[in-house]
Amino acid sequence: MNKDIITKEILKNIAKELSKHILKIPISNEIELIDKEFTRIEKRDADILFKSDERIVHIEVQNNNHKEMHKRMLRYYSDIFFEHENYRIDQYMIYIGHAECRMISTVKRDKIDYAYGIIDMRTIPCEELLQSSDPSAVALAILCDFEQNDKQLMVNTILKKLKQLSTDELSFRSHLKMVEILSTNRDLEKNVKKGEQMLTVDIEKMPSFSIGLEQGLEKGREEGAKEARLKDAVIMIEKFNLSIDAIVKELNIKKEELLEYIHQKKE
Repeated sequence: MNKDIITKEILKNIAKELSKHILKIPISNEIELIDKEFTRIEKRDADILFKSDERIVHIEVQNNNHKEMHKRMLRYYSDIFFEHENYRIDQYMIYIGHAECRMISTVKRDKIDYAYGIIDMRTIPCEELLQSSDPSAVALAILCDFEQNDKQLMVNTILKKLKQLSTDELSFRSHLKMVEILSTNRDLEKNVKKGEQMLTVDIEKMPSFSIGLEQGLEKGREEGAKEARLKDAVIMIEKFNLSIDAIVKELNIKKEELLEYIHQKKE
């Protein structure tokens, strides 16, 4: 999976959150994403281009130092200006790379006086994105400045916030994958792995799990049947993504019987 592509997909989903928390652009109305391809010599797709009120916002995401980034951004500006002359144009390059950002942000020559903004994610306080209610924004927090806070503690906080905000297990796993990939830019792979292991243990203590477990046990007691407990076990495995070993221990059922029941259910 390509890191740049994944990050651009995330940013497209949270353009409004990004503008609010990182770019500090006041967005009052609903934004309109502009899917635009610019072509001259080569095909070029703007990473993010949207308009709100009388403003056009253009954002590029960069994972490495590009020595001609200032030229590329100037060309984007002229193309956008050509089609949206009456709009204010704000341009930013968001740098998520591992090495120090060394790109030029201005073009000053002849009668040209041009500049765009460079946002280095490592300089953005982590709290800025942790405040968001969008799980994609929270996933990006892995790239931010943890300041003086313990790395493992901050990684754990990000993962727990993702779990709370995700609408279902598939959504959580998707955002978790993003965190895993982006963590390589900050040498946090081991911290994320440890955080995942801790989260697996912690989830058994969450209220939602306790309620589901209690309902399962109560149902088993009321029906007094092995099949009822097996059904509950399958539900909890699917809903909470818990291991079979954890379930058989909590519900006091045999692992062989549960595996056989799951196999029959799939047939």
